[in-house]
Amino acid sequence: MSQCPCGSQKTFSDCCEAIIKGEVKAETAEKVMRARYSAFSTGEVDFIVSSQHPESREEVNREEIQTWSSNSEWQGLEILGTHEGGEADKNGKVEFVAKYVMEGKLQNHHELADFKKEGGEWFFVDGQMVGGQIVRTAPKLGRNDPCSCGSGKKFKKCCG
Repeated sequence: MSQCPCGSQKTFSDCCEAIIKGEVKAETAEKVMRARYSAFSTGEVDFIVSSQHPESREEVNREEIQTWSSNSEWQGLEILGTHEGGEADKNGKVEFVAKYVMEGKLQNHHELADFKKEGGEWFFVDGQMVGGQIVRTAPKLGRNDPCSCGSGKKFKKCCG
């Protein structure tokens, strides 16, 4: 039995598989998030689309999802936190980082996702990227490099 891609330390069959196949409903927003990640990593695009909230499902581009899913090497999911999203709640938020390799580069997709429960079923509504990747345009200065201000001192004794 293979381990579930969502990182739960359970087997896929004991974790996300039944949710993805529609055999059971996820009790929490976090479980839907975990199942969505597992669906991305296993190419189960139908679940990704069906777990999108019906009001925004038209906005989902199935072809883009399929391309992202199949052209990525999924490395892991880290749940950073949840706010509400429990069995008795109607709304919830899940902050997560999905790690994957695309075109040979490791990517960290850090998102705060909104979920809504309707008719006893949790749906992904929308998400916002958290932070942003800093891209350095100049070489990084080491502590012992000359300071970039032109003083002639070491960086650590000047501006560092």
